Amino acid sequence: MAISFGVVLRQSGVVTASLVERMVPDGLWELFERVVPPAPERPQGGGRRRRGDREVLAAIIFVATSGCTWNQLPPGFGLSGVTAFRRFTEWSQARVWAKRHRLVLDELGSRGELDWSRCAIDSVSVRALKGGS
Repeated sequence: MAISFGVVLRQSGVVTASLVERMVPDGLWELFERVVPPAPERPQGGGRRRRGDREVLAAIIFVATSGCTWNQLPPGFGLSGVTAFRRFTEWSQARVWAKRHRLVLDELGSRGELDWSRCAIDSVSVRALKGGS
């Protein structure tokens, strides 16, 4: 899916809902919502309001597809690269990406749209250390 980003970001620094919807379509969001963990409780209270998961996912997708660094995330997303990276790390530790991948495979398989006749298996061989354990 090719997306032109430069024109869609508003001058005001606020990401448009249409950008988020284009980067994270409803179908993808429905699958993602099923595996994203609930926001952690803040027993001490206070702090900033947690950014919405869908907006953060759009920012993560932007970084992954554009090749920019987290710190180069355009201000139009309304969140910092640190916030996007922090959530990416949080979701990675919760294995969200693997769970979502499995959901997509299950969904395609249940529709008969998965063709396993062509598949690639990759492996790596590493030389063992002499006398290693």
